Amino acid sequence: SRNDKTVYELLVTSISIDEVLFSTAFDNLHIVPSTKNLSGAEVEIVNVVSRETILLKKLEPILDQYDFIIIDCPPSLGLLTLNALVASKYTIIPVQTEYFALEGVASLINTLTLVQENFNHNLEILGIVLTMFDTRTSLNRQVVENTKRFFGELVFDAVIPRSIRLSESPSHGLPILLYSPDSKGSIAYYNFTQEVIKRV
Repeated sequence: SRNDKTVYELLVTSISIDEVLFSTAFDNLHIVPSTKNLSGAEVEIVNVVSRETILLKKLEPILDQYDFIIIDCPPSLGLLTLNALVASKYTIIPVQTEYFALEGVASLINTLTLVQENFNHNLEILGIVLTMFDTRTSLNRQVVENTKRFFGELVFDAVIPRSIRLSESPSHGLPILLYSPDSKGSIAYYNFTQEVIKRV
């Protein structure tokens, strides 16, 4: 049935994007669901010709139907992430406010440069968003200061805090905007969204 089709099937079979698009509680917001099966897609598409453009080709029929298409990537730079970067105009880099954060970002930016040169000349880094911020920790504050000093205007002003409400909302099947609209996490994501819209 249509209900068991996910982004995994989209990538490894001949089905179209229309078969995996689902509506949500918000008008004009649709999602393509995923499951843990997606981790197997990397192996299954490794021998496909033009394997880095599979997602782009699947998305092409609906590109004109949406103002934004957001692709959530795994925290690794494998074939799935490469497909997302090839299909994208912009990338946003989320960075946890931890000690080795800057090291990871510098390495990632080098990788993105290689993707730009070899696969997608139009790819731009829209910005860096700091996440999992704990106001009680001086180390977290130091990481925020260092990241802003090092990357300047690339860093979004909005910082996403650690939040019980943010952790709880997925288990209730609700976005934070519906689950706890007045929480610090919800307000931070709202502010971040406004910044993203201004930058594009």
